[in-house]
Amino acid sequence: MNNQYTTAVVTGGASGLGEASVRTLLTNNFNVAIFDLSKSENKNLLEEFPLKLKYYQTDITNEELIKTSMENVVENFGSIDVVVNCAGIGPPNKVLDRNLIPHDLTAFTNVISVNLIGTFNVIRIASQYIAENTPSELGERGIIINTASIAAFDGQIGQAAYSASKGGIVAMTLPIARELARYGIRVMTIAPGLFETPMFDTLSEEVRQSLGSSVPFPSRLGKPEEFAQLVLSIIENPMLNGETIRLDGAIRMQPK
Repeated sequence: MNNQYTTAVVTGGASGLGEASVRTLLTNNFNVAIFDLSKSENKNLLEEFPLKLKYYQTDITNEELIKTSMENVVENFGSIDVVVNCAGIGPPNKVLDRNLIPHDLTAFTNVISVNLIGTFNVIRIASQYIAENTPSELGERGIIINTASIAAFDGQIGQAAYSASKGGIVAMTLPIARELARYGIRVMTIAPGLFETPMFDTLSEEVRQSLGSSVPFPSRLGKPEEFAQLVLSIIENPMLNGETIRLDGAIRMQPK
């Protein structure tokens, strides 16, 4: 691990892919700040890492809340070196339902606001702090890792808003990486496939197995720990920059 990096901010870190990333970073000696809209703190993690973990209930779409939260992280830990953007929502909606009622515009706007604009809001504010870090011998100051989805490439029926939001994250990865390169800040994106996250909790075991069997190999749902493993690998490899990595077991989603 690059010993230069000491503090990470993980949005959506209270559950799912974000929570797995938090645990992996903590066990690799990072200080971690969780940014999450949920009021539910992970008490087990807080008890296990009382000095290295801080929880901030915040809204990634709110400029002032994110600014204040970032300031508090720097006050508590001294710097922000890594950002992992996992916060997001994905309610399905068809453009026209069976009664020919059009997609609710507010619902579409909300998905774009959280997934795309919220991610950008965190990037733009965090990059200001990362740019002030002392560079390593190679000129590195930090890294930002975003979460897209295979829906950015293989969007299914009912995923117009979700696919648009995740496609936007993919599209902005390279231009932001190019811009922040002058400050020694890398920008990467992970596009996970079918993973065991809270959105699958309501599904029966039969449905979960059916979804997992649609993945070519390994024929199962991905584990959040595997997402977190890739986060760590990206941090460790300085040549990974400006790219989106599909983490999906070679699946290509069908229309529905």
